[in-house]
Amino acid sequence: MTGLRERQKADRDRRILEAAAALFRDVGYDAAKIETIARRADVSIGTIYNYYENKGDLLVAIVAMEVNEVLAAGEKLVASPPPEALRAVDRLFAIYLEHSQVYLSKAMWRHAMAISTQQPESRFGKAYSELDGKLADQVQRLIARLQTMDAVRADVDAGAVGELVFNAMNNLFINFVKSEPMPVRVLLAQIRRQNRPLLEAIRTIPGQLAPAAPRSRERIRARIASE
Repeated sequence: MTGLRERQKADRDRRILEAAAALFRDVGYDAAKIETIARRADVSIGTIYNYYENKGDLLVAIVAMEVNEVLAAGEKLVASPPPEALRAVDRLFAIYLEHSQVYLSKAMWRHAMAISTQQPESRFGKAYSELDGKLADQVQRLIARLQTMDAVRADVDAGAVGELVFNAMNNLFINFVKSEPMPVRVLLAQIRRQNRPLLEAIRTIPGQLAPAAPRSRERIRARIASE
């Protein structure tokens, strides 16, 4: 029975979030009413308030639903990425960005970003930053995974590179949501152009011995000294 109740609760929550996302798209965040969301989700207003205190909570939950879905898809790529750094990062960012408007319109993204910027210490602001952090961490882990495949040089700081390309992507995404006419393919092309110099510079060239990572060089020197 506990499993059934949990499934029913998850289904109810999903209906609420999908109804809220659709209404925010249809009439705008400011004009949307909790009563209308409840009617569309076929739940009582009280049920919504059992889950969420206000529309801001609903919006961040929609962002979380979006991010969690792309993180799950991204994990499959991190586990088995293309063997070239540029292609691998392209694929991961395509997962993120091609899904970015499934639940949220550009106007909704702008509203979410505005709240997180204006109220960084609020529950909404902290939750938004935490979701960004999870995406950045996944990009860092992709770079580290590519190192284990000899697709990225061993001496490269995978964390720093992951942060750099994620932050660059995030900055271009902000410009993307500011421009209603811009399609995702243009955004992806811009990101690829920015990433290419860095990712080509850190790739391992076939047949060429890459510089050893600092710890590797220490081990090599210790072995030589012992011999």
